[in-house]
Amino acid sequence: MNPKCDFYFDKNERWQKELEALRPIVLDCGLTEELKWGCPCYRYQDTNVVLIHVFKEYCAILFFKGALLNDPNGILVQQTENVQAARQMRFTNVKEIHKLEATIKAYVYEAIEVEKAGLTVKLKKTTEFNMPEEFEKKLNKNKALRTAFESLTPGRQRAYLLHFSSAKQAKTREARVEKYIPQILQGKGIDD
Repeated sequence: MNPKCDFYFDKNERWQKELEALRPIVLDCGLTEELKWGCPCYRYQDTNVVLIHVFKEYCAILFFKGALLNDPNGILVQQTENVQAARQMRFTNVKEIHKLEATIKAYVYEAIEVEKAGLTVKLKKTTEFNMPEEFEKKLNKNKALRTAFESLTPGRQRAYLLHFSSAKQAKTREARVEKYIPQILQGKGIDD
């Protein structure tokens, strides 16, 4: 147990019992506990394997490469359609965690084997994401903007495309594109 993570297990009154049940189960699988993104993260050597985190309606173990795991029990959840690699195992009570302890460990051990084997999730290319017409027009008119956008990491490009595309109305898409043009030209991602 990493003392830097203790606060996470003590702070959440709603899910405290569930978190206290999950922690030793994951630690028993031989992973190293670290604090990342404000949550307990469990690593095999230098790679992230699972993360324990809470939401309003549930607490969860997130498997970073969950898409590569066999899921014979059908319990892994893809948070949204845009999440490519990660999958969650969700819990709403401590009894459920105790009942599934062996299953949880089996999934964690499989995730460790995925890391040992060096497997990676084949991610969609940025070109496979929807390019909103409003943004395409701006890229065609502004060579500097196209160069700046293409210089961004694939993850940053996808974040912009997903954000622009998620607006239902053209007017909203246009406003979003206009808002982020300066940030793109500075080589920054949507959350930088």
